[in-house]
Formats: sequence, structure tokens, C-alpha cells
Amino acid sequence: MGKRISFSSLKITALIWCTCALLAGMISVLIWTSSNAAWNRYLSQSYQTGYELYDTLTNNGPAPVGVVVDTHSKLPTSSTTVYPTIVSIRPHQGSPIQSSPLQLIIHSTDLKYPIAKLAQGTDLTPPQQLGNVIKFLSGFCSNPVLYTQRADQTWLRVNGSQVWACSNAPGDYRLLAAAILMISVMILIVQVDETSAKFSRFSAALKNQGRLGGHQTFDTVGPQELREIIETVNDYLALERDKLSKRAMVMSGVSHDLGTPATRLRLRTALIEDDELRQRLESDIDQMTNMIEGVLTYTRSEIDSEETTRISLTSLVESVCADYADVGRPVVFEQTPDDEIDSTGSVFNARAHPAPMLSEDARRVLVNARPMAMQRAMTNLIDNALKYGRRATVSITTTSTIATIIVEDEGNALTALQLDALTGPFLRGANSNYIEGTGLGLTIVSTIAKQHQGTLSFEKTSRGVCAKLSIGRLNR
Repeated sequence: MGKRISFSSLKITALIWCTCALLAGMISVLIWTSSNAAWNRYLSQSYQTGYELYDTLTNNGPAPVGVVVDTHSKLPTSSTTVYPTIVSIRPHQGSPIQSSPLQLIIHSTDLKYPIAKLAQGTDLTPPQQLGNVIKFLSGFCSNPVLYTQRADQTWLRVNGSQVWACSNAPGDYRLLAAAILMISVMILIVQVDETSAKFSRFSAALKNQGRLGGHQTFDTVGPQELREIIETVNDYLALERDKLSKRAMVMSGVSHDLGTPATRLRLRTALIEDDELRQRLESDIDQMTNMIEGVLTYTRSEIDSEETTRISLTSLVESVCADYADVGRPVVFEQTPDDEIDSTGSVFNARAHPAPMLSEDARRVLVNARPMAMQRAMTNLIDNALKYGRRATVSITTTSTIATIIVEDEGNALTALQLDALTGPFLRGANSNYIEGTGLGLTIVSTIAKQHQGTLSFEKTSRGVCAKLSIGRLNR
């Protein structure tokens, strides 16, 4: 069997829309050329009528078809509702016979004709000049009446409404043709933009997949090619989640299974009479169990299975710091006195400026976050500060979009760049030889920050080094 053609395919859709646009363009060109040709025929006929009319007016010849010539003893008096336009048809300079000019007065109830735009020229014969005048009049949608006089002869009234009146002009569909072409192009542009937007939305959603509120799976929408890509990505993500889940299960099983042997080792270690040897063995056992728990915690943070909820970040940080203070650890939470929010410009105040938070309720920083993950990140940062900087000072700064938890210590052994490099797994500083740890603390914090659309950074201060955990903020 051959491959079934899907009309939702991007290739087929593009072919259909390009074909429709091409047909619309051809129809527009056909309408334009047809309307233009009809107008050219109409103007050519008007020119021929004017050319023949000159012989009628000067030699009493037969009137052209559709033209009626009446005799008037004098020119009618113009009223306020009539706009007269005066034209003079002069003899050709090269003509051997010099005749009197033919005076034309064009009466119209609609407009005064801009006859100055009509280039008569001295090289045109009088019939040609009159033909150009009639052709020029026919280009306006009006119903003029001509009065002519030669020398001192009687005024003649010329009524050619069957030739140059607005009702006899062909329909001008050139604007319609241009509208059809523009609409077809706009529809094509909209379709291309919509298709491109579907790819862009999927790309943006894929970038946020590992962050807070990211998709676990993606809806298969859009053209066939995009649906195939989404299905492949969904299969890949499901496979990766299954691998992470199995990894966490294995680590959890290993941690559980090692619990019993570790307990037996601790009991047997207690029987050792040599105090120094017993302490070394207990330290090794503790380090082994801490490493297993650290790897298990890191794996669970990658799985990202905790539900998101709306929490007060201020309350969470205060409670974590209070827990440390209750056991006598040097951890202090400082309420920043100049917490500010960004005040955006408005119609009445174009400049943006910071506005202070005045009430206690305004100091509550609300975020969408995973409470256990944020508590783990806070604990890791504070533990790291206590290990390498003796004490920790915690504060929160906010803007309208970002909330930043700052943990400052009093250590000076490592620089901010060195601490940035230690966010990789199992990496520890040069000053950690005699300090317990697994090298996963900052890695877990960095992972949690990315899941909350934030970052983890470090900065050197006058007292030591401060860690800045920035996350996306929920505006109230």
C-alpha cells in the first residue's frame, strides 16, 4: 500500500494555499486587465466622438452617434449650482488655412473640470484637441453640457449624455481586483504566521518543560509534521521519566537495604574498645549513608513530581530560619527595610519608579512553588553557609516578577566564581577536606531554581559570599 496523503500535512497545506493565492492573483490580473481594456475602449470612443464633433460644429456636418446639437441665440446665464469651465480650440499653427478659434464652455452641476491638466499642445489639429477634451470629460463621473461658439456666430448647445455621461461609463473593477489580491496575500500571510506560531509555541513549551508548571506531555496539534515531532518528544520524555523513576526506585531500594547492614555495623562498631578506631568507622558509616541519601534526593529533584501550590515565600523562609535558631544555630532572618516593587509607567506617569511596600500584608511574597523543594533548597544553602562561613544571614528582595532569597555567610576561602563552578554534581571546594558532604547540595539547589524559572548565583560581599536563589514570582 502506498503512503496515505494527509491534507493536514504542512507540505500539502502549503501547496493548497499557494495554489489558491496563485488563482486569486490570476483572477485579480484578469479583472484588472479587463476593466482597464473596457476603460480604454470607452475613452477611445469618446475621443473619436470629439474628433467627429469638430466637423459638425465647424462645417455643419452630421452629428456623431449619441450627440445632439441645438442652436441657442445666446449663452445661458450661469447659476450658483452650475460650474462653468472654459476651453479654447485653436487652429493648428502649421495649417495653411487660418480660422477663428472655437470657444467651449462646459457646464456641470458637479464640478469644475481641471482642464489645465489637459496638455493640448500647438502641434495638434483642432479635431484632435476637441477629441482630447471630450476624452478628458469622459474620465469624470459627471453629466456635462457643452456650449460652443465660433467667432460671432450663434451659440450651439451640445448634449452628449449618451457618450460621456457617468451612466455610460464601464464599471471600474480595478479597486476590486487590488482588494482580492491584497486579501489573498493577507490570508496567506496569516496562515503562514499561524503555522509558524504553532512551532514557536511548542518550542517555548519545550524550553519550559523542566521548569515550574512545565508540560509532562504535549498535545498533538498543528500540521502533520509538527504532530510527529510532538509525538516523538512525548515518547522521549516518557522514556526519560521512566528511567528517572527506575533510578530513584533503585536508589531508594539501595538506601533501604543498606539501612539494616549499616545498623548492624553501628552496633558492632560500638563493641570496639579502641575509641579512635570506633570514631573513624562511625564517621565512614555516616558518610556512606549521607552519600546515598544525597544521590536519592538529587534524583527525586530531577523527577520533579511534587505538586505546585501557592505559598508565602516569606513565611517559608522565616520558618526555616526559626528551626535553625531553635537549635542554637547562628541563622538570622533579616526583613529588608527597603523592599520595593516596580511601579510601571502610565498615561499620567510615563516614568517607571520603585514604590515602597508600606504594610505588613504587602511584605508577604507570594509565589507558585513546590514547598518541599524550596525548603530543601533553603536548607542546603544555609547548611553550606554554616559549613564554610560560620553563620548565615537570610533576606528576601523582590521585584514585580522575581523573588530572590539571599543567604550571606562570613566565609572568604572561596570566590563567587569558584562557587558557581561547584553547582555541578559531586564537586566540592578545596577547603572541604575536613567537612562532611557529598558535593550535591548546590547541584540540587540549582536544579530546583531552574524548575521554578529562576537561577542560582553567587556574589562576593564585604562580609563574605552571598548565594542568590531567584525564582519567578506570582503577582497578587
